[in-house]
Order: sequence, then structure tokens, then C-alpha cells
Amino acid sequence: MQSFDYVIIGAGSAGSVLANRLTQDPNTSVLVLEAGPPDRNLFIHMPAGFIKTYHNKAINWAYEQEAGPYTDGRKIYAPRGKTLGGSSSINGHIYNRGQRADFDTWAQQGNRGWGYADVLPYFRRMENRHDDKADATFRGKGGELDITDIDWIHPLCEAFIEGAVSLGIPRNPDYNGRIQEGVSYSQRTIKNGRRVSAATAFLRPAMSRPNLTVWTSTYTTSLVLEGKKAVGARYKRGGPNGKEEEVRANREVLLCAGAYNSPQILQFSGIGPAALLKQHGIEVLHDLAGVGEGLQDHYAPRMEARVKNSKTINERVRGLALMSEAAKWFIGRKGVLGLSPTLIYCFWHSDETTRQADIQLTFTPASYKDGVQGQLEDEPGMTIAAWQQRPESRGHVRITSADPFQAPAIQTNYLAEETDRRVLVGAMKLGRRLFRTDPLSPYFDHEIWPGEATQSDDELLHMATTRATTTFHPACTNRMGPSSDPLAVVDDELRVHGLDGLRVIDASVMPRMISANLNAATLMIAEKASDMLRGKPAEEAVRLPD
Repeated sequence: MQSFDYVIIGAGSAGSVLANRLTQDPNTSVLVLEAGPPDRNLFIHMPAGFIKTYHNKAINWAYEQEAGPYTDGRKIYAPRGKTLGGSSSINGHIYNRGQRADFDTWAQQGNRGWGYADVLPYFRRMENRHDDKADATFRGKGGELDITDIDWIHPLCEAFIEGAVSLGIPRNPDYNGRIQEGVSYSQRTIKNGRRVSAATAFLRPAMSRPNLTVWTSTYTTSLVLEGKKAVGARYKRGGPNGKEEEVRANREVLLCAGAYNSPQILQFSGIGPAALLKQHGIEVLHDLAGVGEGLQDHYAPRMEARVKNSKTINERVRGLALMSEAAKWFIGRKGVLGLSPTLIYCFWHSDETTRQADIQLTFTPASYKDGVQGQLEDEPGMTIAAWQQRPESRGHVRITSADPFQAPAIQTNYLAEETDRRVLVGAMKLGRRLFRTDPLSPYFDHEIWPGEATQSDDELLHMATTRATTTFHPACTNRMGPSSDPLAVVDDELRVHGLDGLRVIDASVMPRMISANLNAATLMIAEKASDMLRGKPAEEAVRLPD
């Protein structure tokens, strides 16, 4: 049986960072187990290729969320990356950290060292921000992760920003800087027209080190426990028919499989809610009620309008125009194939009285069939997606059998809380106002969805239930918290409560949802965890300006 100092399960955003940082010590051996194949697919590296990876089961878990009370009986498709880089290899490239209050809330819930001033040094450490005007208090330069600005300007994008300003929403030069609120072009993990994934930024540069081993197409079936200590992992190579084998971890097992797969692996290992494990005939090795509970995600209706007097991305990726765009990308990494799917970000509030920074809207000069980012419409269109930043509703991830190759039950419970419904309707109203601003009027033909006939709050909410989808931001299923919290799974050093030798390090440990896409914060979590594992003192907290 082979053994390594650390066994990392999952080569996604967190696993890639940890593999890099831990193997900087040549005396530390690390094994990474990844269920998917290497990240060689061309469409991973072409930014607009996300449309091609969206349903590709070779590199995508292609999960499905169960129907909930506010999904109109629909099961919602939930893609997750299954390759080196994980979801950072198939996501929309967006770099968005979240608000200061998000992380301060984590600390206020009893998680020492996770306030904004504490985590900011780790965001800065991994960044290579391509902006000479960036405020060094908040932004990093020289890290592995390249963060660039949009270099393709469309008249619809400029009109949208001007329209937002006309409604009192200010331009913001850096939503990852001093304050998030405002409107601006998106920041993205793209460099020279190619995706910058966690694998290309962190994992692949480390794979030349002799102390790092990466096994792809290797499915972790469960963890190995001796009493209350994790000592390794069981795995099968190639799929369900492979031979089950074991590998040992001399120091620790690091579970980095994401908000869906990490709780699933724990449950298959006999770690989780006792009643659930017994229901499926799994021996209870460690009763931990919070494993898989507390799932949160952003739920977004995507409002669409038909465009006049301007070509949109829809027309640029069909027929001869697509051939021209392909040539631009292959020759010079330019054009629409080098773009992220979302070009503008707008952070604002749903209620002018309370003015909480509680909603996020995105804009792109394109429209999609059925409002889902899998297939562009034939006609010219533009899309505004709107969602609540910090939802209250929580769901769960639970195994459905004792078969580790069986997908888990994923229930998000979108809009179960009344606050979430009210805030989402407020976001939709703002989105519709943005469509109808004077700067956009030369291009706005008519609203496709929800349509002019939909006017009341109840009608808007109903329309959201029929078409809103995930924004691909699952989190909080192994949440961090003190042992006094009955649903906390890990402590503030990400160690599983009541067990030795096991940490969970990924988006599942977030105590509650942040006001952001999740890749940036997941990378930060792993960056901070790497110091804990190496016994290094935490980076000094930043002294923040008032």
C-alpha cells in the first residue's frame, strides 16, 4: 500500500492550491486524487468554450437538483467540474471576492481568524492583478492567479453602465477593492485570451516537483478511519468496475471535493447524520449531524430583451461570423471566443429604505434559449440576471444509496424564506428598470422575459419560479463553526469536529453564503489553510481604512 504525507481528494480550486503550497517543502509528499481526466479539452482553455463544457459529462458531474417549493416542479441542472481545476475549469471566469461584511459575519459566528481583515492578506497573496491603478491595500500583485479586465467593449455594455448611473448607481473602479457597490466591467481569470484555472495557475506548475503525485480518473469511494482518526482513502480507478484500493496518509487527509461531493464522501465513509447513514445501511463511525446540511446557492431569473440597432454576441457566433471569430481566437486570442459569459457586474440594494447591499445583477449583450447559459438564441438579445446576495434559505446534500457512484440528492430549497422572495422580486424590478433607461432606449426593442404582461410582485415571483436557475454557487454543506453549534462540521482550522487527521477545505465549509461567485473565496480558503497545515503563523491582519 502506498503512503504519502498528505492525501488531497479533489484537484479543484482548493486542492490545486494546497498541492502547490504543501509541495514547496521538498520533504513533504502529496498525492492528489481526481475523479475526472486531465484538463486537455480545448474548450476548457477557450473562454467561450464554457458552452461546450456545460453538458460534457466527461469533464462535468452534470448533477441535477431536486424540485423545490419555488421551482415550479422543475429539476434544475447543476454542472460541476470533473477534471484538473474542478469547476474553475468550466466556470464563467469571474473573479469576485464578496463584501467585507460577509467575512466579518463568519468571524462573528465564532470562527476566529476569518474576518475580512484576516482573510484579505490571502486574497492579495495569490493575486496577480493586471491594473496599475489598483489600491495595494486591497489588491495583490505578483501572485499566481492572473486577474484581468474586459478588453472588448460593446455599445450595449457602455449603454447599460450609463443607464445604471442614471438611476443613481455609481461606477465602481474595483468591486473587489474598498467597496463592492456600484456598476463596472467584470474582472475575470483570463490572460491572453485563455482561461486561468486553478490547475493552470497552481497545480500544473507544481506537477514537475518529485514530491507531488496526481492520479486522474481516480474516484474516491470513502475515507479510511482507524477509531476516530482518518488514515487514508479508498478509491477505484476508471469507474465503478475498477478494483477498490487504499492509500495511506501519514499526516492528514484533506477533503477538497466541493459542496456536493465532500459531504457525499463523508457520508459514504460513515461520517454524518446517523439516521441517514443507517437508512442506507452504512455503519455509523462518527455521528455528525451537520454533514450535508445547510446548502445555500444563488437563485437567478435571467431577464431578456430583444435588441435593435446593434449586433449582439448571438449573431457573432453563427455561420461565417463564427468562422471569423474562431480565426481571431486561434491566431491572436482575440474576439468573442476570448470572453467570459458575463461582462458587467452591478451590486446594489433591493430596498431604498434599508439600503442593504443585498442584490447583484449581471449584464451581457447576448440572450440564451430558455434563459440558461447553455445555448444562444438565434435572434439578437441582451440578458440581465438578478439574484439575492445572501439568501436565508438552506437545503441539503444527502446520499441516496450505499453506492458511491450514485449521485446525491441535492435540495437547495430556493426561496423557502419569505425574505428571499421579497429581495429577489426587488432585484427583478431593478433589472427591468435598467432595461428601460434612456441610454439603452436606442437598443431596447421589447422585453422577451418576463414580458410586458407581467407586472405585479406576485406575477414576478411566479415567473421566477418557472425559469430561475442556479448561478452555480453551492456552498455551506460542511459549515465551519464552534463545537457548540450542533450543525457545525469543521472548526476554524477546518478540522472535522471529533476526528483527527481530517480537514475539509473547499466551499462547503463556508458558514453562510457570501455576496459573490465562489471561486475567489474558495482559493482564499485553501491559501489560508496551507499556512495552518505548514505550521506557519497566519498572515498579519490588514489595518483597514475607515
